Amino acid sequence: MDSQAIIGLSVLLCFVAFSIVAWNYITPRLRAWSSEDAIKALVAPHMFRFVGLAFLMPGVVSPALSPAFAIPAAYGDLAAAVLAIIAVLGLSVRASWAMLTVWVFNIEGTADLLFAYYQGVVGAPQPPGSLGAAFFIPTLIVPPLLVTHALVFRQLLRGRAPIGVAA
Repeated sequence: MDSQAIIGLSVLLCFVAFSIVAWNYITPRLRAWSSEDAIKALVAPHMFRFVGLAFLMPGVVSPALSPAFAIPAAYGDLAAAVLAIIAVLGLSVRASWAMLTVWVFNIEGTADLLFAYYQGVVGAPQPPGSLGAAFFIPTLIVPPLLVTHALVFRQLLRGRAPIGVAA
């Protein structure tokens, strides 16, 4: 099997597997929580997206990894991590600006991941092996993050009143 097929199959199977996990284990529990608590739980894993900085680490990725892919992927993930931290802290203290921060985080974070996939496949296709050890980021980490982004959008669009506003 060639490298592109391995990556594609890995991404697909991770999406399927994590969607099953979300459907069976995460979504049922979220229904019992307030929208804010559900969003906090869904945003929390994104606080660790600084791991995308690995795309800039010599020895982790190949020197053949294109900067057109690596730079936006790394800094987009860093921005998402910082926004996720701010959003979770805001929700934790019930700040009036918390839900706005969640929207900004979720839009930026989703766009970042989709753009990175686009760049990796179409915009700046990467040679086989260029991801090095960072192979696990797009194949094992990104699919669950995209699923949680979708679940955050679902929570945001449920129509509940934001923090501090009477329902």
